[in-house]
Amino acid sequence: MALSFLDYRIRQRDYLLSIAQALVSRLNVRAVLRLILQAAVDMLQGQSGLIALHNEGAPFAFWASYGLPPALVDAFQPLVEDVPVVEKVEDFTIPDLSDKLARIAEETGLLLRQVVALPMFVEQDFLGVLFIFRSHSLSFSQDDYQILKSFADYAAIAVNNAQLYEAAITERGRLDALLESSADGIMVLRPDLSIERLNRALASLTGWSAQEAAGRQHDEVIVWARQSSDITLSQAIAQGWPTRESRTLYVEGEMRRRNGSVVSVGITYAPLLGRNGRMINIISTVRDITRFREADVLKDTFISVVSHELKTPVAIIKGYAETLRRPEARRNPALVEEMLTSITEEADRLARLVDDLLDASRLQAGGLPFRDIEDVDLRFIARRVIERYTPQSARHTLILDFAEDPSGEFPTIRGDPQRLEQVLDNLVSNAIKYSPRGGEVRIKGKATPVEVIISVSDQGVGIPLEDQERIFDRFYRVENPETRAVSGTGLGLYLTRAIVRAHGGRCWVDSIPGQGATFYVALPRETGLVLWQGEATSPIVPEMIQQSSSDQRLPD
Repeated sequence: MALSFLDYRIRQRDYLLSIAQALVSRLNVRAVLRLILQAAVDMLQGQSGLIALHNEGAPFAFWASYGLPPALVDAFQPLVEDVPVVEKVEDFTIPDLSDKLARIAEETGLLLRQVVALPMFVEQDFLGVLFIFRSHSLSFSQDDYQILKSFADYAAIAVNNAQLYEAAITERGRLDALLESSADGIMVLRPDLSIERLNRALASLTGWSAQEAAGRQHDEVIVWARQSSDITLSQAIAQGWPTRESRTLYVEGEMRRRNGSVVSVGITYAPLLGRNGRMINIISTVRDITRFREADVLKDTFISVVSHELKTPVAIIKGYAETLRRPEARRNPALVEEMLTSITEEADRLARLVDDLLDASRLQAGGLPFRDIEDVDLRFIARRVIERYTPQSARHTLILDFAEDPSGEFPTIRGDPQRLEQVLDNLVSNAIKYSPRGGEVRIKGKATPVEVIISVSDQGVGIPLEDQERIFDRFYRVENPETRAVSGTGLGLYLTRAIVRAHGGRCWVDSIPGQGATFYVALPRETGLVLWQGEATSPIVPEMIQQSSSDQRLPD
């Protein structure tokens, strides 16, 4: 029995209402499309239908079917093989659509005689095609097209919503990945300055886990031990931040971690505003600037040390040179000789300072040049160092103490003799400078089956335990009344460790304050050791040597 026009409209309304409800309540786009397809087939008195979606750069794919055996759906692929992608509904047409359906019906044995296809558009985006099939020969009317268009529009909305939802999920996953992989700390604040979330880097920096920090106030987690900036976030907001002229806020200082330690940080706050201008979130980027602060301190130290160390020899050279210009000074040959000797010594001192600075610069750039690689007799080098320093101090007794093997020989090592002499020179020079009351300075050598160990000990002021590792840092000097009067750049031990490590060796110190210090250098006996040469930037060391090159203490 045919439906009356009123019943027909009521059924159409009910279908559209149920579809509208499904659009807002379901995220399964295939289920929504099948509901739309079922309603369209029923309303148009068809037998079956298909919805094919368009993917950029890929063929059409069937996402919903109704009234067709699932195994036969792929047989309808010819319908979408040459579907044009258009920007307007009126330009849409599928060539030879009826002929294609006839061939498919013959191949599958399905009784299908008529087909209608309408494109699915959202604005100018072409999303797919909705097909309705009839088994009788009654052609689709213009009213049928209008009814089908409403269902095609709903299907397009469903697909567009699903795509937007998928894009939102993908974007959120991307943002989560960026947030968690960022080396900088990132914190998202609500308008009341409570914490919405923070990333892994900030959790590590502050000591607060993401779960513990969530919901806490900003000032509970970001606690300033000392602030370099003039204003805090809370103060800025109280003064009307953000403004059109100042959209971001930067605060810098020393932040106290949860465990009580302090770290230098710089925090950039940026507002996230809604269309109405209301604050939605504040995005905070927290950067650990400890290294930048250390670099500033190191730069200041460098300028201070270099200016101080250059000033003394330059002043002495200038003073003696001005004295030598006077006629009365030239009449005293002994005085002239003494002044010239002092000028030469101070010039040598300047040259050593420049060499140390150049070596430190090369080391920072990644390479320390080695010139001549040969078999080195460390006992011979130690004897030369002692002969050079013995006349310089009557208060010190320099002793050479090398243990010989039964053959009377001391094993040689492979290395650069000039650089290794620089190592012993630095250690002996320090031993003399930091034992101002005199005493013994002993260079001791012994050999093990795998390495040669050289030690330089003194009876000086010693080194506090907390400074014993840092003294090998660039420009670092122990600060106490006994060491403050001793001149130096803080580069000698830095270069010493670099040279020893380049030879595949290790160096360390043992000291008790007030009872002197002993510096140890352990160098491998392995032959064929290749060092930095020319402009090379890293040592090539046998694997066994690399594994044993950490600066660990060995028993005497």
